[in-house]
Amino acid sequence: MSADSGRHFFKQAGWLVIANLGCGLFMYAVHPLAAKMEAAEYGVFLTLLKLFLVLGIPAAGLQSVFALQTARAQTAGAQADLTATLRAVLWAMGGLWLVLFVAGWAASDVICATFKISNPNALLATLGLGLTTLLLPVLRGVLQGRQDFAGLGWTLVIDGIGRFTMIVVLVAWLGGQAASGMAASLISQLGALLLAAWVTRTVWQAERGAFQWRPWLARVVPLTLGLGAVTFISSVDTLFVQSQFPKELTRLYGAGVIVGFGLSQFTMPIANVMFPKIAGGTGADAALRHTLLGTAALGGAVAAVCTVMPTLPLRVVYFRNPTEFLPAAPLVPWFAWSILGLVLANVLIQNLLARERFAIVPWLVILAAGFAGGLAWVQPKLAGVEPVAAFMMVARVLSIACGALLLTAAWFTWGQTDSPKSKVQESEA
Repeated sequence: MSADSGRHFFKQAGWLVIANLGCGLFMYAVHPLAAKMEAAEYGVFLTLLKLFLVLGIPAAGLQSVFALQTARAQTAGAQADLTATLRAVLWAMGGLWLVLFVAGWAASDVICATFKISNPNALLATLGLGLTTLLLPVLRGVLQGRQDFAGLGWTLVIDGIGRFTMIVVLVAWLGGQAASGMAASLISQLGALLLAAWVTRTVWQAERGAFQWRPWLARVVPLTLGLGAVTFISSVDTLFVQSQFPKELTRLYGAGVIVGFGLSQFTMPIANVMFPKIAGGTGADAALRHTLLGTAALGGAVAAVCTVMPTLPLRVVYFRNPTEFLPAAPLVPWFAWSILGLVLANVLIQNLLARERFAIVPWLVILAAGFAGGLAWVQPKLAGVEPVAAFMMVARVLSIACGALLLTAAWFTWGQTDSPKSKVQESEA
């Protein structure tokens, strides 16, 4: 990759970072307003936002696989096949969402009791969000593969602006609680989905080619399992805390989570720029190098600030009532460095998956299972422990999982000798 292409790479990544920054700022701006909810309701709101991500695990690999297929669709026949695949998967995801919605509605009493949800409408809105979280990755993958980073970025901006606006109306003005917060998220996601559908209309409205499920699943299943494991590790701790602690206290853990979320918002887009370039087979090593450099520099700077001044991000996010959230300050450095490890691991995992080096996938699933086991191991130790100290125990389990994830991704990137099969796959790419 030349100096000019390197500048082009960071120009593209820069727009996505700006779009994610705009989205992240509006998402952050949601929380000072949402913090006006009752303490228990704000904790529920933060938990349901994570449940929303967990619902999207079946689609975790779809953005990457569609970015991969779109980047490689260079002929008319391949483009027609892309259209057929896109339509089939959109229908399949819609059907899957309907199943999940009905199942969630049937088990709503159990779910509400587990996560201390007082208003079932909050859960129903979250289940409704399942539709957007299953469909949006498909369309965003097409935009990513076409390297239409302008369209991809605007879907993020619309999501952020829409959520903030609706939170202002439904929560700040009308006094809504967690259910209103999730309804605001649903409306904003629907806006982003409509925009993505409009921008990609030339693809899904084009003449269809052939679509075969078996070879497509052979590619999408490893991607879904791999990226789904990363999503699981980044989300399930919040659900665990909500189920184990008094509902009035869980917002303190959620405040630390929000700081980590901000770090991922600003660094994940760089990996999104990298993926289609690696999938396209040109400048792959240089793209990985640029991505790691940008992610480490940006994320490391943020993590260092969070370590030196752990109260700063809490004062910024919760400027309306910071004293209520300052007890969460000891959690901030743990989340900052944990999420930095997570986003660096994500870069390496995206690189491996783009090259179709799937040997890491079983290990990612094992790590996700190990993280769940770690939470189960620490659970009996939480009884009788002061809340923030107990939250620290959970945060340490998260940090171990993120560190193990990064080491595993690094090993499969540089420490493992490629098999002849993987070398052939990369040469064909």
